[in-house]
Amino acid sequence: MGDKSGQSALRTYKSLDEEGLFGSAELPKRPTGSLVMHSMAMFGREFCYAVEAAYVTPVLLSVGLPKSLYSMVWLLSPILGFLLQPVVGSASDHCRARWGRRRPYILTLGVMMLLGMAMYLNGDAIISALIADSRKKPIWAISITMIGVVLFDFAADFIDGPIKAYLFDVCTHQDKERGLHYHALFTGLGGALGYLLGAIDWAHLELGRLLGTEFQVMFFFSSLVLTLCFIIHLCSIPEAPLREVAKNIPPQQAPQDLALSSDKMYEYGSIEKVKNGCVNQELVLRGGKPKNPAEQTQRTMTLRSLLRALRSMPPYYRCLCVSHLIGWTAFLSNMLFFTDFMGQIVYHGDPYGAHNSTEFLIYQRGVEVGCWGLCINSMFSSLYSYFQKALVPCIGLKGLYFLGYLLFGLGTGFIGLFPNVYSTLVMCTLFGVMSSTLYTVPFNLIAVYHQEEQKQRALGGGPDGSGRGQGLDCAALTCMVQLAQILVGGGLGLLVNIAGSVVVVVITASAVALIGCCFVALFVRYMD
Repeated sequence: MGDKSGQSALRTYKSLDEEGLFGSAELPKRPTGSLVMHSMAMFGREFCYAVEAAYVTPVLLSVGLPKSLYSMVWLLSPILGFLLQPVVGSASDHCRARWGRRRPYILTLGVMMLLGMAMYLNGDAIISALIADSRKKPIWAISITMIGVVLFDFAADFIDGPIKAYLFDVCTHQDKERGLHYHALFTGLGGALGYLLGAIDWAHLELGRLLGTEFQVMFFFSSLVLTLCFIIHLCSIPEAPLREVAKNIPPQQAPQDLALSSDKMYEYGSIEKVKNGCVNQELVLRGGKPKNPAEQTQRTMTLRSLLRALRSMPPYYRCLCVSHLIGWTAFLSNMLFFTDFMGQIVYHGDPYGAHNSTEFLIYQRGVEVGCWGLCINSMFSSLYSYFQKALVPCIGLKGLYFLGYLLFGLGTGFIGLFPNVYSTLVMCTLFGVMSSTLYTVPFNLIAVYHQEEQKQRALGGGPDGSGRGQGLDCAALTCMVQLAQILVGGGLGLLVNIAGSVVVVVITASAVALIGCCFVALFVRYMD
């Protein structure tokens, strides 16, 4: 590794004096193939999300879930995620597994997603095979299905934070931006494919007859796609384990002197030993001294230290979290009720009519067209994420953020005031703009904030972070998605009951998005 031929493809770790501010933690440029492989996790996750959106309501109805338990199903997962996400984010920042900090959590949550899908798509079949008592079957089927839905939602919501933190750990700032665009691209593609497969009537096809029901068909496709995508993702970019530097190194020795300025090169992601220990990249970035592993783990895993770390966030982090909350509240308000809006308001159907009545069949037709609208949203989200890279030099992150909220607010307001089949489907393209914006711009800003903090720490004048890491910051940001789900699930149902029409949901989404326009323009911090 010491010859000159390998130096063009691999950067070395050198001291701060030798290579400037970030020489001690410079990362190699990641090839496009590695970033695409890393993005496959988002493809698999969104594919399974789309399958859940298409099938979870029919599944819950098929097992006889009482209406009084619907709110519990939809609210339990985001409440758990909102409370526990920062804890897992902080824990992953200090995970010392040989496989890396983020990948053990990603693998665990991926297995939980697979288990949750198996339970809610096959719960009735599992109980029928295990329990012979017909009186107990419905209770057990409802219980297993509910647990499966909550487990899947919990893991799928949770996994976004570790995936983003994994990307940030192993990539340069430029590669982080490219990686986030690929994430948004494959998120849209996965959602579109999931909606398309969900729209197929599998019950009348040979595969449906072979596997039993359309629920089993979708579980077959979902489990296959999720497994393959996560295997590719976990093998995409090597991740260095977070290890303490050898104990026999004198404590007064500066971090940049710890074999980082030697002639030997160390690739990020490899597990090269330095004497009796490993290079700790985060230690070098923070300019701190190694601590006892037990003391460090105990400090970061206590609730008090976690709350202290969250409170120590600079004001601009909190403003970014608030803007993310506003955006997701507007987006989910529209998306969760969109198919119902198409069936009731656009098609003038009746979801409470007799199942053989004309009004109910019209409502079902509206729901089917609404699913195609969601597919258009996913496809345009992928397309827009591709063009974002060209727009950033022209309008910057501030322009992208503002434009996403503005177009979504105007589009939802238009279909709320003038509901029409064709105009509504056209406006679904603007939903894709908002979706791509929410998946990329806030995390781009997190990456920019961390880069700025690293520069300040290298100059000796920046904050020490007070125990915060990229995992905790990403978790705090994705917590806003769960909080938005809680607000939407707990508040919009009451709002619809008061207003007596689903139109109020679309108008509310428009108003919240337009408020978000003002917030992202006035309060969110942007850096050149």
